[in-house]
Amino acid sequence: MATISDLSKGNFVRYNGEVMQVEELLHRTPGNLRAFYQVKLRNVRNGKLAENRFRPGDEIQMLRVETKEYQYLYADGESLVCMDNNTYDQIYLDKALLGDAVNYIKEGVTLIIAFENGTNPITAEAPQHVVVNVTYTEPGIQGDTATRTLKPATIETGAEIRVPLFINTGDNIKIKTATGEYVERVK
Repeated sequence: MATISDLSKGNFVRYNGEVMQVEELLHRTPGNLRAFYQVKLRNVRNGKLAENRFRPGDEIQMLRVETKEYQYLYADGESLVCMDNNTYDQIYLDKALLGDAVNYIKEGVTLIIAFENGTNPITAEAPQHVVVNVTYTEPGIQGDTATRTLKPATIETGAEIRVPLFINTGDNIKIKTATGEYVERVK
């Protein structure tokens, strides 16, 4: 067990039976009162924030977390099959750990996965941008580029996003994995 004063931003802890990550840690000494730590924790499973005050001597369970790069191979039901490029070990990763980014990533993308005690994954992070192919969109009208009007387009992962009017079927585009937002056309 570690004390609250051993914590720093980004540490993983077990709080109320849940795996949490320290978002913010403030040491306060108000006037002639006793000092305390104001800690904001984010639940890694559902993303909810918890905020609590701790005394400097309070104990908390710190978790040993390792991060590794894995290559996404294919989807299998509610899981993604990922492979370690060094050892060729395969793991099943729950789609919920990636959030909405799971709709925009394609096979072969490198994911950063954090493991608690080296065995079970607790968080997964997709790259910020991916390049995908537009499989279907309505053809754009020539000369209609004066406004920032967007049209729906289906990408190779099956997700539907909004793209500018000049994008056609077969174009490669760069999108943000967090939101599915169009960034630029790629040649």
